[in-house]
Amino acid sequence: MAAPKKRKIASECRRFQTRWENEYFFKEVNGKCVCLICKEDVAVMKEYNVHRHYETKHQSYTSYTGAERTQKVKQMAASLQAQQQLFFRTNKIQENATTASYEVAKLIAQHGKPFSDGDFIKQCLIKVTEIMCPEKVQDFKNVSLSRNTVVRRIEDLSANLKLQLKDKACAFDFYSIACDESTDATDIAQLLIFLRGVDDNFSCTEALLDMMSLKAVSEAVEKMGLKWEKLCGVTTDGAPAMTGERKGMASMVCAKVKESGGEAVRMHCIIHQEALCAKTVQLGDVMNTVVKTVNIIRARGLYHREFQAFLSDVDAEYGDVLYHSDVRWLSRGSVLQRFYSLRSEIDQFLKEKGRPLHELSDPLWLSDLAFLVDLTHHLNTLNKNLQGKEQLVPHLYAHMKAFCVKLRLFETQLRSFNAAHFPALSEIKSAIPKADLSAKKEKYVSVITSLLTEFNQRFQDFSVIEKEIKLFSTPFLVDAEEVEESLQLELIEMQCDDSLKSQHQLLSLPDFYQSLDNAKFPLMRRHAKRMMSLFGSTYICEQTFSLLNHNKSRLRTRMTDSHLCEVLRVSTTKLTPDMSAILQSKGQHHCSH
Repeated sequence: MAAPKKRKIASECRRFQTRWENEYFFKEVNGKCVCLICKEDVAVMKEYNVHRHYETKHQSYTSYTGAERTQKVKQMAASLQAQQQLFFRTNKIQENATTASYEVAKLIAQHGKPFSDGDFIKQCLIKVTEIMCPEKVQDFKNVSLSRNTVVRRIEDLSANLKLQLKDKACAFDFYSIACDESTDATDIAQLLIFLRGVDDNFSCTEALLDMMSLKAVSEAVEKMGLKWEKLCGVTTDGAPAMTGERKGMASMVCAKVKESGGEAVRMHCIIHQEALCAKTVQLGDVMNTVVKTVNIIRARGLYHREFQAFLSDVDAEYGDVLYHSDVRWLSRGSVLQRFYSLRSEIDQFLKEKGRPLHELSDPLWLSDLAFLVDLTHHLNTLNKNLQGKEQLVPHLYAHMKAFCVKLRLFETQLRSFNAAHFPALSEIKSAIPKADLSAKKEKYVSVITSLLTEFNQRFQDFSVIEKEIKLFSTPFLVDAEEVEESLQLELIEMQCDDSLKSQHQLLSLPDFYQSLDNAKFPLMRRHAKRMMSLFGSTYICEQTFSLLNHNKSRLRTRMTDSHLCEVLRVSTTKLTPDMSAILQSKGQHHCSH
């Protein structure tokens, strides 16, 4: 015998009847049948249950009849609604206070402020409110901004951002990672791993993947749910621990990609390579003399103050000389430019102090100084062009190739001592016409030649993928016979379409490839996504190291690695934390006590 079917309340379509309000003092509230007298609700919305509740508990209310009964029902309904609104208003105040707490915590993280600053910010807000709008003081007092609360808020924000990134990562067609390692204020090695992924709509996402040890890169990739076969590039700062052929991090990652059926390229940060090339420019003892002179002026407090006062008195272009820092990319050029601009004032000041610098009276040394100033200026301009987030590899490589062409032009012009693109050198030539500087031209040509040779020897990782870069950036100028056979037919179709040619000229590269018909050009779109996802430099890592050192300074050495990583994630992301999702995940919103 078949078992009897169980009754399902949902299938019986039991609904609240309006007449129950007057007959039984009941009202429907959020899908429940609530008694207006005792505020209890019945388990099942049917008339028998409602009638039984009224008869057993509120028999005395039968005395109300007619208009009096109707009026009593309205009063009770209004009272119930007022109670509900009060509860809702209280809950809304708590929710707003919690949201404000999260927003302040986000600002604290983004600006690298100590967690304990939350209390100070709250005190300031309360003082301002007491003066401007005293009736709102309690609202601001409800906002919890204690040190522990700020820490928890930043943890929640970071977790939400990480969850959003994980959701986006599932849609990536290709992605790359950029890794760089440095030490914090406590000499602990910190490896920053940044992720750049491209989805089918050519939307590019660039964010901090994790901060961990060098050996845990694979763990970071797998925790994010990224597929190894979609990894197409690993960009590092070129350190041996990163690039070692057998045990280097990049080599091991690329081997893992190959095992999964993918192919990844190893790239050395283009900015680091440019900086290494620039270091080969040595011109006698010019730099040593400049650094020594700057140190003489700035090392002694009295000398330094007198020099600054002297520059102010003579209305000099600058108010001081600059210290040289070998690890800063632009430092040498800036130091030389400032020294050259203040050379007359420095000469006069040192003579007054009885410590003359004889090189400042030597035309040949001044010529070397001017040449070095101009050359480092060109190198610094290139370095600045290579900096910046979300730069595509073709743009970076174009800057590098253009600089090599400029060097060939400089080499040719300097053979005839044409200093058209060396303004400081031209100034010295004009200022000291009697000095025979022509003997210097061979020396300068030699410097340019060696620099050009260094540039040609480096950037091999970019040269290896040069054809792929050209196909991505200038598909209408590439010979179809020189590209992969799988791409040849699609490339020919593209090159013969005049409308696509005009779109390529008008649109950015991502927008152009996004506009291509996926059914007609699937492989060209796939190639474009691979090239878009590549990191050409580790600039984003270098920039984040500045934030790292600002957050974990010598005054905040007790900050844990996990909290540091969370602060960096909040301060570097372009994603917006989903406040509604964060608040929803919290059972209750607690105000400050």
